[in-house]
Amino acid sequence: MAGKDPLPATLPAQIKMVLVSRRAKPGHEEELEKTWNKLSEVASRFPGYIGGQLIKPSEPDGGSEERLYHMLFAFDTPEHLHQWQESPERALGLKALEPHVEGHTVFHELSGLEHWFTPAKAQSSRPPPRWKIALITWLGIYPTVLVLFLTIAPYLEHWPLPLRTAIITALVVLVMTWLVAPTLTKWFHNWLHPKPPQSDDSSPPPLIE
Repeated sequence: MAGKDPLPATLPAQIKMVLVSRRAKPGHEEELEKTWNKLSEVASRFPGYIGGQLIKPSEPDGGSEERLYHMLFAFDTPEHLHQWQESPERALGLKALEPHVEGHTVFHELSGLEHWFTPAKAQSSRPPPRWKIALITWLGIYPTVLVLFLTIAPYLEHWPLPLRTAIITALVVLVMTWLVAPTLTKWFHNWLHPKPPQSDDSSPPPLIE
């Protein structure tokens, strides 16, 4: 299962992302980051892996939010994500992570991101290539998640972790769907949906002798 599948532009995009939240034990932050980076490196060798992002705690002294880490994994299809999630390599990585974390693991899956970047009038046409969707998705989700963690998360610090994560991820979907994705789609429309090359009909007809 090692290696990474190519991302052909002719296949429909089915990007699947999973957000994982874990709290580091006091003094284990560096080891958690090293272990999580190794886990991401292992995941990168699986088919369909697109990328990952470790989101560190926004503030060192953020009350109950202190030492709370979030990791985004992205795969090109639900099948490839499931293949990674059921792999022994992932199980070993999570086991190596356990000595450095406390509390429960919170997972939240996101999918169907290709529809964020396909204009309504083009829904019946071919969607953009998956690598373009992956890049624009990261460009939208990363600052959105970061801003929410810096602005909203501190007000939820005394709430249960599963509820906080549910609220943050719900806000990410809302902001992406109605604000960020439409804006990025407009800005990058010509890049996401380039016009097919047209034949040059302006050349003069051939001479007939």
